[in-house]
Amino acid sequence: MPHAQAQPDESPSKAEVCVVEVPDGLVVTLGGVWKITAEKPVWQPSRLAQKPAKLTVHTAKEIGDWDSSLLLFIHELRNWASEAELTCDISGLSEEMQGMLTQFSQACSQARTQDRSQNFVAAIGVATHDVMDKTREIARFIGECVYSGIHLAKNPHKFRLRDCLDEIQQCGAMSLPIVSLIGLLVGLILAYQAAVLMRQFGADIYVADAVGLAMVREMGAMMTAVVLAGRTGAAFAATLGNMRANDEIDALETLGIRTVDFLVMPKIVALGLMMPVLALYSNFMGIFGGMIVAQTVLDIPPSAYWVETVSAIDLSDVASGMIKASAFGLLVGLSGCHRGLLAERSAAGVGRAATSAVVMALVLIILADAFFAIAFNLLGI
Repeated sequence: MPHAQAQPDESPSKAEVCVVEVPDGLVVTLGGVWKITAEKPVWQPSRLAQKPAKLTVHTAKEIGDWDSSLLLFIHELRNWASEAELTCDISGLSEEMQGMLTQFSQACSQARTQDRSQNFVAAIGVATHDVMDKTREIARFIGECVYSGIHLAKNPHKFRLRDCLDEIQQCGAMSLPIVSLIGLLVGLILAYQAAVLMRQFGADIYVADAVGLAMVREMGAMMTAVVLAGRTGAAFAATLGNMRANDEIDALETLGIRTVDFLVMPKIVALGLMMPVLALYSNFMGIFGGMIVAQTVLDIPPSAYWVETVSAIDLSDVASGMIKASAFGLLVGLSGCHRGLLAERSAAGVGRAATSAVVMALVLIILADAFFAIAFNLLGI
């Protein structure tokens, strides 16, 4: 017996559009497989010989699978018919397709009619409202921290000293290498820049005064705060954001444990205590860097440089730098913990929280430094 030959697969493989001109209008037959990821047929009504009186749309009997790409194509046909002032007949479509097409058209009309434009005044209002909301959140968080600090001062046995010591090691001892490098380089840079000016007046020895005062009063605390904002502040935000994403913070609150007491206060206290120490260490590294430049470039012996530095700096200069460093440490800790507690419950949210914590800390550091500069000038410090 002869073997029966296998018939080729005649199932449609791609979307097809058949356009037929009839006396009373235009008939569009849709067939094949319609997928949003596949190529869509091109509708070119400009090639018609004459303007039809009616547009009829229906599907072929052998139409395959279809998705929203078919609805979009029919929607475009209806829009063309509406612009050409034609009647569009879709009664040949299935009830399911007609229902979905109605919902699709309604969604498109709502998106088209919604005005997303925003004038200048409205944009300013939205931005102002956003700033007020964020300011209110920060003020609420600071209030919670102040209340927690008073509560823990009255009940010191509830303070998690072990966690605080661990944070002191992380933000203190582990930060010494990067603080040493930054402080040394800042001292070198200041000494080179001061040498350019002092040489014009033959006052090379006053490079020690410029470097010492700049490091003790300003640059030591400022650069240490910037380093810890990028290192420790981001770490605080990432840690708390990850705990929030894993529902660990919700578990603590369910057990009646205050998050600020348990997680925030040990970090803020540790950073507030270690920032002045690191700033003082950065001051010494900066002065040492200036001493290296003075000896190698200006031929000033280290003993003379040190004597001039000590004579230029008094206790008020050191105290002003330590006050700034303490304030900067608190601001970095508050920024990192605040953004971490408000992080979104996702990996991307944790990353955005860490980034916003660094930005927020830097902005607050600059504002606080400007406030201290004005206040110390008025007080004559």
